[in-house]
Amino acid sequence: MAQIEFVDQTLRDGQQSLWGIRMRAYQAANALPHIDRTGFRVVDLTGAGMFTVLLRQFRDDPWASTDFLVKNLPNSTMRSAMRTISVIGFGFTPEPIIDLWIKTMIKHGIKSVWLYDCLYDMPTMERLVKVTYENGGQPVPAIMYGLTDLHDDAFFAEQARQMASWKGVESIYVEDAAGVLTPERARTLLPAIRAATGTIPLELHCHNTTNLAQHNYIEGIKAGFTILHTASRPMANGPSLPSTESMVPIVANLGHTHGLDVSQFEPVAENFMWAAQDAGFEVGRPAEYDPRIYDHQLPGGMTGTLKNQLAQHGMADRLPAVLEEIPRVREELGQPIMATPFSQFVGIQALLNVVTGKRYSMVPDEVIHYTLGHYGPLRRAVDPAVADMVLTSPRAAEIGRWERPRPTLAEIRAIYSSGMSDEELLLRFMTSDVEVDAMLAAGPIRTSRETSSAQILRHIDELAATRPRLTSVSVSSPLVSVSVSRQPSADRRVGVH
Repeated sequence: MAQIEFVDQTLRDGQQSLWGIRMRAYQAANALPHIDRTGFRVVDLTGAGMFTVLLRQFRDDPWASTDFLVKNLPNSTMRSAMRTISVIGFGFTPEPIIDLWIKTMIKHGIKSVWLYDCLYDMPTMERLVKVTYENGGQPVPAIMYGLTDLHDDAFFAEQARQMASWKGVESIYVEDAAGVLTPERARTLLPAIRAATGTIPLELHCHNTTNLAQHNYIEGIKAGFTILHTASRPMANGPSLPSTESMVPIVANLGHTHGLDVSQFEPVAENFMWAAQDAGFEVGRPAEYDPRIYDHQLPGGMTGTLKNQLAQHGMADRLPAVLEEIPRVREELGQPIMATPFSQFVGIQALLNVVTGKRYSMVPDEVIHYTLGHYGPLRRAVDPAVADMVLTSPRAAEIGRWERPRPTLAEIRAIYSSGMSDEELLLRFMTSDVEVDAMLAAGPIRTSRETSSAQILRHIDELAATRPRLTSVSVSSPLVSVSVSRQPSADRRVGVH
């Protein structure tokens, strides 16, 4: 018998997988005390992608949002995600900014930091483990699983063995982002990782894209994994993770124990049922089996992104062609593990190949950088014929002369106003002055369900800003009816009549 612990993914990967990281502070507010009392080992709370969406789409201050969540989870250990070579976007972030990001997250109460690099640049990952540990954080390096010819059980086990030896590492995290781990592979992979890592606690994070994640968790428990990642039922399943509600009885049925207060599950679920309705999003549902998943290996959120991009080109009907092109591109690019950012590189390149009608006639800068090895060591080189197409353009020649930026923090600070806070400096460096100025002008973030008239106008503004073709909206109830129409001025305000 073992004590099984849980990491809550409702607020981070659950909403990232289902809602595109568009959950705002007020939509989580009523659930926070219940999450805090449930007894999770860790609550995964935020990441750079969440910061980007809050800032750009809603003009919410992501630091204020983080502080609100932290304040209302006083008894919880909270976690943030961190890629090894960048913070926001797919570009290359200078090391002083990466280090400052980690230090500032820890300062705001995010003590646990999970670190990942799908190319397994181990010296770079170890450096960030050291930065996290030396600044009072808990580094959790990740094994990112991929279904490839290149990454066998021995490969993953060796990376995990190295991670377990690093000073400050208290647990190791195994993630199946695309949801393509099968119980058959889990029966060999997970025991191999357990054998390579001694007694260090192991975490298992499987997306339920194929509806097999619970079965993989059972195999993980059998192999000696004692920490499972789950989400509240409305934020679970499909491209998200298994629900906490479903895994608790499975754990008990296997003869193991847990320390969760199950009475807290229902109020958390009720809040997110309301939040889904408030935001206009669907709740998670078990996925139907689709064998194509094992070919394209797209993480759940990527499929929605590709659908939107095809729709913008009037080519929504071409999604099957893109899904068919993805495995070919993935093979040509050396079978990278399909998780951020490489799933995006493969997916966007496949989309461009379909949309343009001529393969590799249009190549994003990121694919050129990847081909040149700028993102890290490639397990297999890009197919020579494809590399020739990618690297023969003038843009590729320019990128070939590129060197990773290495400014000091003092040089970066000199760009901005004297006395600027670390929080504001990070946002301005990684986004833009225009976006940060708009955020500051928007005022305090919304933290409760109650809505003032000013907030109503702000929500209408946001609706108009995100839907440029919208000209008018009418809503009615038994007590009141309201019609609004777009003003002709360019400031995107909406007139109320």
